[in-house]
Amino acid sequence: MTDAFFTYRKNVLLAKSPSTQIEGVFAATRGRSVPEEQEVLLQQWLEEGVGNLPASESVPAVRKVSVTLTSDWLEGSELLMTSLSDLNTSPEVTRCADQQHSELNALASSELQDDAVAELARLPSEETVTVAGSAPWAAVVPQADHQTAGCAGINVEVLNDDPAVLAWSLACDAETVPPVLPAQPIQDAVPFYPVSMEVPYHEILWRDWEDLSVQPCVLEQVSKNTPLFEFRVMSYNILAQDLVEQGLDLYVHCHPDILNWNYRLPNLLQEIQHWDPDVLCLQEVQENHYWEQLEPTFKEMGFACFYKRRTGTKTDGCAVCYKCSRFQLISLSPVEYFRPGLDVLNRDNVGLVLLLQPVLPEGLGLKEVSPLCVANTHVLFNPRRGDIKLAQVALLLAEIDKIARTTEGSYYPVILCGDLNSVPDSPLYKFIRNGELSYHGMPAWKVSGQEDFSQQLYSRKLLAPLWPSSLGVTDKCQYATLCQPKKLGRREYSRDFLLQFRFCDVACERPPQLVLLEGVTDAKPASLVASAREHSAVTAVPKRHNFLSFFGKQCSGVIQHGLNLTSVYSHFLPQRGRPEVTTMPMGLGATVDYIFYSAEPVENKAGRRLYKDGALKLLGRLSLLSEDVLLMANGLPNPFCSSDHLCLLASFGLEISSL
Repeated sequence: MTDAFFTYRKNVLLAKSPSTQIEGVFAATRGRSVPEEQEVLLQQWLEEGVGNLPASESVPAVRKVSVTLTSDWLEGSELLMTSLSDLNTSPEVTRCADQQHSELNALASSELQDDAVAELARLPSEETVTVAGSAPWAAVVPQADHQTAGCAGINVEVLNDDPAVLAWSLACDAETVPPVLPAQPIQDAVPFYPVSMEVPYHEILWRDWEDLSVQPCVLEQVSKNTPLFEFRVMSYNILAQDLVEQGLDLYVHCHPDILNWNYRLPNLLQEIQHWDPDVLCLQEVQENHYWEQLEPTFKEMGFACFYKRRTGTKTDGCAVCYKCSRFQLISLSPVEYFRPGLDVLNRDNVGLVLLLQPVLPEGLGLKEVSPLCVANTHVLFNPRRGDIKLAQVALLLAEIDKIARTTEGSYYPVILCGDLNSVPDSPLYKFIRNGELSYHGMPAWKVSGQEDFSQQLYSRKLLAPLWPSSLGVTDKCQYATLCQPKKLGRREYSRDFLLQFRFCDVACERPPQLVLLEGVTDAKPASLVASAREHSAVTAVPKRHNFLSFFGKQCSGVIQHGLNLTSVYSHFLPQRGRPEVTTMPMGLGATVDYIFYSAEPVENKAGRRLYKDGALKLLGRLSLLSEDVLLMANGLPNPFCSSDHLCLLASFGLEISSL
């Protein structure tokens, strides 16, 4: 039991005190034996508790001791998104921390009294013991004839109904222990090993904001006194609840309570509200949750929302939300990747492409800012079907090309978010970033780089062309109908326009140079018929040539795009010497989520295109974590992060120019 009280008291300090104070306090007792340290902490608890009880209270038999956390010192929902430095600045938390610091310093020099167990037995039933001032914790002795002990040693009951508070108080599986206290429990007590309650999630999973506005290109822009329209974009795979329940084997490391949607939803909304994005791109959004809970909540937060459910029987999809005070919608284009009869596009994934007009604040005068194209998608997961992944991305890029293309032939700034189910430096990633990929003969599993199937004797290979011409998408990821070369010297008129002149005088006159056509009149000069046939044979060649110009390169196994996209993240943490991860399936960290944005290419080095910021500037980003850090928090999801993916967040600036 003393081990249990020691464990819980230390856990409370971990949640309320700065890490430096905790290390200093417990370092003072590190030289003593563990049982002595526990005895002293138990005695101090008894002295504080019994001193507040009337002397005439009856003494029932003590069979169970449980500890209840009170949350009056700080709301759990605020704690989850608050750093340790912020906690130190709170006067109420500082008071509790100093109080606990002085208490443990006094405990370090105190000695255990012989009647410790006797005083514990005199605690009345159902009586709450107030501890030093604001009572940040309390002991309760219920009328029970058994004692439960988890891996933290104590059954914790939470008074605050906020699900986020459960992140600090999840109980572990219970085991039964003898109900009768031994005569000498101090030395012979079985030690408890705290696990869940000692995890300071808010400290382990703390993510820094990286300010990139000090880059030379941004500083040069500031030096020119050119204003920027600043906004934040978040991309987040929030893990659909249906997918959780269909794949529980993937989450055996999680306590069942934290997988409950009623627990995860407040955590997810709290995280989104904390980072306050202006544009929100979500994946794995369950349809009924979107219409019943997410969309109403986001509208109250000032967002306009658009949703596209996956085709077929799937219940989740993608959503794009933007703040009405910052953007106005110009156009919306949902994208369905499923094409009946095409093996390379036979899956139910979807995407969304929006063209938004930034809303400038009043008082800037005659200023304008370029529209912004925002795309969001969730690409097929199957690691073996890289051909499908590549075709889905090509179809999305073709839609972006249509929406973001200007009348002059250039592009508006583009931001592409999503779960691409491909790792950095994979062929699919290089295709998006470098704008070109030679795929002919490539094993399909290699496209995404998720897994290595090189040991298989027979594997699917990508052959040219990757998709048929009937899809209407060229090898440059453009719709064929939008990139037909126009013949010089010819004008096109609609049928309705020409019918307006069918009865005019000019139309009723026979032109003197009109060549007689076979079958039109009885006169059939042989020379004219031969010349007509020769002319038709000559004109047929350019048409065939134009068709091959669209799809010829695809037959050579090369696809391209001209959007000039680069990643917000570098995919490596130099300070830790480890790669960034955005998800942890089965305990293995990987990066599959991205935010790409438009930039200006500088040069190519060893097949890698280098970029610099153009009209759209990257001002900052929320740092990612490494695999070892997430393992310390028991992977994803956990009580702090309620999805199996981390959110991505970036700050951008669009140049504001004069009219």
